[in-house]
Amino acid sequence: MPCEIPPRSGTAFMLAKGQTLTVTDVRGEQVADLLAFNAHDIGEVISSGRTLDYASRIYLSTGDTLYSNRSEVMLEIVADDVGRHDFLLTPCSKDTFRIIYGDTDPHRGCFGNLVAALEPYGVTPDMIPVAFNCFMNVPVDGTTGELRVDPPLSKAGDSIRFVAHMDLIIGLTACSALQSNNGSFKPIAYEISG
Repeated sequence: MPCEIPPRSGTAFMLAKGQTLTVTDVRGEQVADLLAFNAHDIGEVISSGRTLDYASRIYLSTGDTLYSNRSEVMLEIVADDVGRHDFLLTPCSKDTFRIIYGDTDPHRGCFGNLVAALEPYGVTPDMIPVAFNCFMNVPVDGTTGELRVDPPLSKAGDSIRFVAHMDLIIGLTACSALQSNNGSFKPIAYEISG
């Protein structure tokens, strides 16, 4: 049975080795920040740098694996309706909204939501890495390297499916940044099977 993450919030849960996690964009054009920690040693965490280095590209999809900071496979993408996700940008935070958007009373963002959700597992704020941003559309200019955040390509009901290669603690959000979600906030659904 799918669980739903309300707009601008997050959750954390266990995902056992061999289980499948399906993340679904319920209404379309909504990003979900995903983090993974080794359930037996939270010092081992999902790594954008290792993953992109080994994949030799920045856009990951079906058949790609997400590595830890210790070069171990954590998750494998086994199905993907969208084919465009981001693994470059950090979770949005109060500072993101203050610095980029000029908010004077900023929301705690995905960073704050992840910190709160993962605290019971012993994860501290300084342990939060770059997230795998499901459905986030970040084109990179081939000449200048300039990043742009465009609306997600995901439509209502589109999903991405992962298989766990180790016992994991997962952090997952319904992203809080207007720019990332084409100007509105929507829920994200997830389901564990296997």
